[in-house]
Amino acid sequence: MKTSIKRIASVAVIIQMIVMVSSCKKDYLNIGDYFDDEFNIDSAFSNPQNIEAYMWGAAAMFPDESNTIRAGYTPGPMATDEGLNGLTGGGASNIYYGMDFATGRISPDFFGDSNPNLNQWGNYYKIIRKCNSILQNLDRPRGFTNADRLRIEGYTRFIRAYAYYNILVDYGPAILLGDEVVNTNEPIEYYDRTRGTYDETMEYTCGEFEKAATLLPKESSLLDFGRPTKGAAFALIARLRLIHASPLFNGGPVASAYFGNWKRKTDNVNYVSQQYDESRWAVAAAAAKRVMDMGQYRLYTVVSDDKTPSLPQGVTSDPSFYSNYPNGAAGIDPLRSYSDIFTGEAVAAINKELIWGRNTDYLEKTISQGSMPPSLGGWGRFCVTQKVVDAYLMDDGRTREEASADGYYSETGFTEKPRNFSGYPLNSGVYKMYANREMRFYASIGFNEAIWQAQSSTSLNNHTAKYYYQDADGRGGVTATSPNYPITGYVIKKYNHPMDAFQGTGARHIKKAYSIIRYAEILLSYAEALNNLTGSHTVTLGDREYTVSRDVEQVKAAFNLVRYRAGLPGLSSAQLSSAPEVQKQIVRERMVEFLWENRRFYDVRRWGIYEETEREPIRGMNPDGSTKETYYQRVIPGTSSFMTRIVNKKLVFMPIPRAELRRLPSVDQNPGY
Repeated sequence: MKTSIKRIASVAVIIQMIVMVSSCKKDYLNIGDYFDDEFNIDSAFSNPQNIEAYMWGAAAMFPDESNTIRAGYTPGPMATDEGLNGLTGGGASNIYYGMDFATGRISPDFFGDSNPNLNQWGNYYKIIRKCNSILQNLDRPRGFTNADRLRIEGYTRFIRAYAYYNILVDYGPAILLGDEVVNTNEPIEYYDRTRGTYDETMEYTCGEFEKAATLLPKESSLLDFGRPTKGAAFALIARLRLIHASPLFNGGPVASAYFGNWKRKTDNVNYVSQQYDESRWAVAAAAAKRVMDMGQYRLYTVVSDDKTPSLPQGVTSDPSFYSNYPNGAAGIDPLRSYSDIFTGEAVAAINKELIWGRNTDYLEKTISQGSMPPSLGGWGRFCVTQKVVDAYLMDDGRTREEASADGYYSETGFTEKPRNFSGYPLNSGVYKMYANREMRFYASIGFNEAIWQAQSSTSLNNHTAKYYYQDADGRGGVTATSPNYPITGYVIKKYNHPMDAFQGTGARHIKKAYSIIRYAEILLSYAEALNNLTGSHTVTLGDREYTVSRDVEQVKAAFNLVRYRAGLPGLSSAQLSSAPEVQKQIVRERMVEFLWENRRFYDVRRWGIYEETEREPIRGMNPDGSTKETYYQRVIPGTSSFMTRIVNKKLVFMPIPRAELRRLPSVDQNPGY
């Protein structure tokens, strides 16, 4: 990132004052010259200002977390079943590297066609080395108060832990360096070492976040939005502990199928444990509960007004549904409560749902423009799939299958009246598939004949996007060879504010922030971890003990907060009585709630359902249909991006670059590469 954890106004000035050293003579892990962007090592630790600038310089080396689809650091949504783009080829024509991952083009020798790209392995180790240098030299600066020393130590430990976190989730087991500052100018044998196991990497990373949390501030000021806090460290621990407890990494048939034969060649130890351990779910539950008990975070909500649609009548599955939020879904505007988080309407620096986030131009200038119709100066190519559309519930909480019985959901016919709710205008004549859906659907999905308000433009506002063949925003509507149309018939609208416009008189777009981790994830993680317990466990975290079990009231309370905020009924008694059914609901809820927030890629893998979900053909509406009768048909889009999608167990991780393995003969490649 450029970077959420370096937000101090004085850094740029300080850096300009420091003498730089041009190079060093030997690389470690192929990371280039260590000091090509570092201070003269004596100057770096000579005073408090310099060491702090050096630290934020290390933080600045992280990729921008919002950059999940284009020249990104992570496979992101386009490597999953939730997103893709209209560019049909690989190679030089592809600038969305998640598609290279989904089509199997990523290999130890290939990470995309330009930099920055998906290969961040060496960059993370460069960050780690900088952090280790700081920790080794904390006593050197003259005039360093003890409070400042502890503050710098806390941030540095967080930065280092975050580097290991990224290695762990994308590459798996790391080479654990501890506090060692790797020397330069050593024989090649000096640099060769082994990877830790997955468990060892997990424990080390979480341990470093724990140490950082004891030193970090509980919250940041308005001017420091983006700096890590105690809550950010605790929340990332909760995320990691849930991953650690999940089937892919916790013994059983999934772990065996993926990693049963993957052993460290130096001692024949399994990289991933093959023994199931229920207590990991308890640790995950406790880690999430710790964040909840801070009393600092809550879901963002907007109070209802006369534009808020009434809750649907006749819901009997959840007796609390009609109570006021947070005990039910009444009294809030569910569309705005969700959409304002992402559109820039809610002020990120004071939004208590954002446990950690960053200001970014990427959402504003790339994601937003990439989704908007070409008629409004957009690209119309950041697509979501029919599977995503089908995952949204009806506004009364039923699935589309359940609602089909009485015609509340239909794939036949079109609406007869326009609607306007929560400031969201909906045309008449809209395909009935898109009627009566939950509010997150309207907040997130741009579909055929949806209105793009573009209110800052006085000449191109309230535009109805038409994706029919050769219509203005459909295939052939711009140029016959252009990729600027939604090949599935849907685009991600989640990050577009009603004021956003890229063309026309007065066109502007709203500043936005990216949520790296938000409170909704903690609530759903807590519910999932509890749901997987069969007994009672006592877990110690820091100076507190947590006793956790599958308490259905706690599962319901955490899960239902997310559902109520979306204007939906919570879990029924029948659903709560079945752990597999609750898990099914959590899978659906996370897919919808975190759409395009870079969670789906990791979720389907940790659950062990990656192959199942990715083997389902990508479907959408028919971009070659020029009429309503021909357009609204479920088809598999016929482009090479889809036809060459690969499903392979090896794709649970990124490969380590082959150049690294040549330098480090004791390091094992990830399985399958």
